[in-house]
Amino acid sequence: MTWEMVDEGWGRKAVDFSTVAEPSSCREYVFVHSRLSIGATDRVLDVACGSGLAIELARMRGARCSGIDASPRLVAIARYRNPESDIRVGDMRDLPWADASFDVATSFRGIWGTTPAAMAEVRRVLRPGGRFAMTVWGDVSKSPGAWMFEPFRWATVEKVDHQAEMVSLGRPGVGEAFLRDSGFEPEERFVVPCAIEYPDPETYARGMASTGPAYESMQNIGEDVFLARAAQLAREHLVEGVPLRGQIELFCYIGTKP
Repeated sequence: MTWEMVDEGWGRKAVDFSTVAEPSSCREYVFVHSRLSIGATDRVLDVACGSGLAIELARMRGARCSGIDASPRLVAIARYRNPESDIRVGDMRDLPWADASFDVATSFRGIWGTTPAAMAEVRRVLRPGGRFAMTVWGDVSKSPGAWMFEPFRWATVEKVDHQAEMVSLGRPGVGEAFLRDSGFEPEERFVVPCAIEYPDPETYARGMASTGPAYESMQNIGEDVFLARAAQLAREHLVEGVPLRGQIELFCYIGTKP
């Protein structure tokens, strides 16, 4: 798959993703930014920046931010949210910035074990001593909120197997080796708060349908069937008086460019 094809899955419901699905990620973004102590002196690049929510939160800490994503429709929202930031459509394996342009780079579930070429580019655009933080899923199947990701398994077996390969970096030692092989010195691996919340089954179905993995499922079973099955799944987990909530194991790795 070429990077231009990412927009088919992630861009088709860009507004739904940015307003319905992504807000739960604020916990993740704020926690990692705090761990990095991002501030007014930092030049920050967010790789696979999506609709720019993480950039917006980093700007609130005073950082000067840039971003890149493969989806033109998500980038349009990111630019709308961050009109003074340098946000571009492009391939994270060919970053359009000069060497040593940034102090910090982040990737929130955007770089995977299946995209190692992006790491060389991240390293190139960081200054010596610059830091890179990436979040990756842990053991989703054993997480309390594992049921929330069940709709992703409605894709073809081939697609599901590829999803599993992508999240392999969450295993102990694998992420650290990935950083070392990419020329970074691993600093730490830590758990990141991750709780996905929706007000009702229909909103849950709509939010999940706005994601790339869900698009792969919809290619297999159709959008109407996906939405109906997802809403029914959520009804089985309703608790009166509180939101639908799923906690998913999520890790962050921080590495330093020597």
